[in-house]
Amino acid sequence: MLPGLPEALASHHLFVSGALHEGPQTILLLSPDEPGFWAHVTAQPEFDDGAPDPLDRWSTRVITTLATQFDAQPRFPFTGPPWHPFVTWAIASGQSFDSPIHLMVHTRMGLWASVRGALIVPHHLPLPAPAPNPCIGCPAPCLTACPVAALGANGYDVPACHAHLDAPDGEACRNSGCLARRACPAGESYGRLAKQSAWHMRQFHP
Repeated sequence: MLPGLPEALASHHLFVSGALHEGPQTILLLSPDEPGFWAHVTAQPEFDDGAPDPLDRWSTRVITTLATQFDAQPRFPFTGPPWHPFVTWAIASGQSFDSPIHLMVHTRMGLWASVRGALIVPHHLPLPAPAPNPCIGCPAPCLTACPVAALGANGYDVPACHAHLDAPDGEACRNSGCLARRACPAGESYGRLAKQSAWHMRQFHP
């Protein structure tokens, strides 16, 4: 790890959720460090100025500053084209995996897995050992948690998900986050707040 980077990330409630080598470079994936991330980020200026996309703008500001500080290049999953292969990177890091419902699952974040950006370091850094896949031996409650089977072994039925969110029965998902994601045992101790999930659901389904 780069000297001083863990402390710098901790000040923004971020952590390295995966790392991999690509050519001569090291890609460091940065994710919300819970508990505490949501209280921290919603107190930042981007959430108080009334402009759109506050979380993406905060991520851009903070991760670009970190990149300058540590002689790296920033990358983001929400800017493009070109679109950077964040899911491919995450799975190649050995810390994230394809879940039974084909959403990315992380060894610590579970199905709450998200990446706010990456630092591209121009040399090789030591990599952590691959993590155990949390889905191996899991009874996979994510497969049956969705009341309309929008998420399952056959993939993601986006229209069915939106229709459910429009219905009265969709209140639990709207207010606390996707039931399939919430069912993941790997993410139970992560500390993701229901109000954060509700905010993300409003971005997905205004």
